[in-house]
Amino acid sequence: MLILNYQSKKQLKENIGKPLDYTETSMFGEEFVRDGTMCGSNRPSLTKIKGREFFAEVTMSNGLIARVD
Repeated sequence: MLILNYQSKKQLKENIGKPLDYTETSMFGEEFVRDGTMCGSNRPSLTKIKGREFFAEVTMSNGLIARVD
């Protein structure tokens, strides 16, 4: 699961159409996909980004955020 470097899911949704700001967590290869869907979360205890912990499903298209659920 990717760590999403956003304070809230609302802030993530405001960035639709922009590249995703994320941190890879897997030691078995990249989880990020340029075209497709992936899951991520905000972990304030790890990132020191203020905000609440949240989980999101992010759909990417051509390397840009297309949808956030």
